[in-house]
Amino acid sequence: MNDLVGNRPLRVTLISPKGPLYRHSGGIFKKSLRYQPLTLTTLTALAPAELNIDFTLIDEGIEDLPDHIDADLVGMTVITGTAPRAYALAAKLRTRGIPVVLGGPHVTLMPDEAAANADAIVVGYAETSWPRLLRDFAAGAMRARYDQGADFSLDTPVTPDRNRLNKKHYITQAVFEATRACAHACEFCVVPSAWGRKQYQKPVAHVVQDIQTWGAKRNIFLDLNLISDRKYARKLFTALIPLNIRWFGLVTSLIGRDPELMQLMARSGCSGVLIGFESISQTALGGMKKGFNDPDLYANLIDDLHRLNILIYGCFVFGQDEDTPDVFDRTADFAVQTGIDLPRFAIQTPFPGTPLYTRLADEGRILTRDWELYDGQHVVFQPKAMSVAELQEGHVRAWQKVYSAPNIARRLAHSRTQLPISLLANFGYRYYANHLHSHYTCDWPVGYAGRAA
Repeated sequence: MNDLVGNRPLRVTLISPKGPLYRHSGGIFKKSLRYQPLTLTTLTALAPAELNIDFTLIDEGIEDLPDHIDADLVGMTVITGTAPRAYALAAKLRTRGIPVVLGGPHVTLMPDEAAANADAIVVGYAETSWPRLLRDFAAGAMRARYDQGADFSLDTPVTPDRNRLNKKHYITQAVFEATRACAHACEFCVVPSAWGRKQYQKPVAHVVQDIQTWGAKRNIFLDLNLISDRKYARKLFTALIPLNIRWFGLVTSLIGRDPELMQLMARSGCSGVLIGFESISQTALGGMKKGFNDPDLYANLIDDLHRLNILIYGCFVFGQDEDTPDVFDRTADFAVQTGIDLPRFAIQTPFPGTPLYTRLADEGRILTRDWELYDGQHVVFQPKAMSVAELQEGHVRAWQKVYSAPNIARRLAHSRTQLPISLLANFGYRYYANHLHSHYTCDWPVGYAGRAA
């Protein structure tokens, strides 16, 4: 046992650092609109049973850090936008003699950078490496780096310890995961670069048992693409039917080319899906390696899902090389005309480690490496067919256009799907659309504004 611990419990604090979205009181959305994340509660569930560990979990998106953290070890999960915050916290803690472990997508993509800011890093998925790290730390032998094993799988059931976080801060704790990764290789996506294209799958029986044990009637699946493996999707959807639940999850537009699977998805309780349409230009989709999307089929897919009483969160990305200044209004008009329940827009973001980042860096088009600006809402590269200012302002204009009161009415009149829920969500996003400038207030790097003209 580590001499720092002796016979008392090992005190481990796990932190999800805040990013720009939550740096203001309550963030863009009120706290009650956040669902509970799975990472921290899964890490606690992975702790070896023989170790006496007293965990403290802090989701900085909904609560402030205490003035003083009393811990033997601190672990943080890091995405690119929260990396500067995580590194700053780590520096303060390490100055006080508290060892810091960093993991998460950004650490997996940028291990050398992360290692310079931590006592140890966890690269890749942590199911096997995190327990090994905890055992090593308790024995006073923690190593500097722990990697996901080549034999990694999700075959062994692990149930997140959801009650570790206070339910009053979240709209729901009923958040689940059946699979990880996706078979596609979209240029902008961090997943293939960080974890590869092999989809890892939990046993369907375990997923069902987890949902049944938790007992909620409305549930969220965080999977990146529930239909990546259609055989597994059919098995999962079939097993969900007897549960008589409602759920929301992520799928691709390919669901529209499999009517039988779409029907089964609806029968299983699906009440809403997030679909990355990304663009209404086939040329742009080909450039981002998402050519399996077909804009000519979008309208039919939207109609089919609405007929099944399924809400659509339709996501679009601006800033492709093919995008010209008219793309914002054309895309917003398309979302209104087709009745997408909740349109969402983002600025193309070249996350480090992705093919998109490599290409833009090779072309000398990366404008800043301030990771805090890598949040999907700031322009961090030089667009090809418009100025930085045009991209930034056009993105805001698209949000405000689709969430104007008249266009909310037009979209929802077109869909008429789960109208009370749709209205509530739309007015939440209307607030978001009208407050982007006041909430995203990251400082621009020196010289950035001059290059934006």
